[in-house]
Amino acid sequence: MAASDPAPVTLVIGDEELLADRAVGEVVAAARAADPSTETHDLIGGKVEPGELTRLTSPSLFGDRSVVVIRSAHDLVKEVIAEIVSYAAHPAEETTLVLVHPGGVKGKALVDGVKKAGANVVTVTKLTKPAERLAFVKAELKRAGRTVSGDAASALLDAVGSDLRELAAACSQLAFDTPGKVIDEAAVARYHRGRAEVSGFTVADSAVEGRLGDALEQLRWALATGTAPVLLVSALARSLRSLAKVGGAPRNLRGGQLASHLGMPPWQVTRVQNQLRGWGPDGIARALQAVAAADEQVKGGGADPAYALERTVQTIVASRTGR
Repeated sequence: MAASDPAPVTLVIGDEELLADRAVGEVVAAARAADPSTETHDLIGGKVEPGELTRLTSPSLFGDRSVVVIRSAHDLVKEVIAEIVSYAAHPAEETTLVLVHPGGVKGKALVDGVKKAGANVVTVTKLTKPAERLAFVKAELKRAGRTVSGDAASALLDAVGSDLRELAAACSQLAFDTPGKVIDEAAVARYHRGRAEVSGFTVADSAVEGRLGDALEQLRWALATGTAPVLLVSALARSLRSLAKVGGAPRNLRGGQLASHLGMPPWQVTRVQNQLRGWGPDGIARALQAVAAADEQVKGGGADPAYALERTVQTIVASRTGR
């Protein structure tokens, strides 16, 4: 086997589907780079029958190369698990086997067995921390030959959420459609402003930063494009609660200690600290009261949700300046 060939047996373990799919794709690509005629067999664990692996990995008269991928390997029956573990100890020279297992107790005998047999292990656990998802966004755009500012990466996370497939698709779109090497916050807003989350938080950012004209314009645009008033109220409330949370934090905490104490990612703490300029405890309290009233009105207590939201935005801006 050539040095560039993939390992005879690879175990992809973890519950992040996008990364698992990519890991499988990399093995298949490596096998085909070594031999373009390589054939791929893509199987689902629960449907693999005893003897099927033996059949697929039997030596070919013509020396044909193949990759056998078994997804959802935790659903394999005992007989097949035993067959795979035995095979992993003495893999066929012409075959590359890839096993995809989500982790957990089910199918643990397979995981332990192929590890003991010397399989190459690729771990693909979910990215649960904001910093990890930020790093993922930056890495995605770097792969596309682009760079992204910290604020833009954070804005993209706010807009798209934590699903890696959606984040990857958003990064691909930005890399393809945005001119220049650097992707900034304006580019993110241009492509994702229509999402309810972005619309709400764009309005909220403008309001808490005292930009009344921008906030009202963005509010009207959000309502015109179908963003539910209740989502806009939620975004306003969340931004104000963040102001109160950061503003009320102990003064002796800085950087990572402060972020850990607040349970917020450092980039978000920095953004809120910048937005706190011009705010005092009384102003935040008045703004929160206005949002609470708006929440009642958009949920049926008022006749005109749009008017209630505009008044609320005006009150938030006025509360910031102390008027």
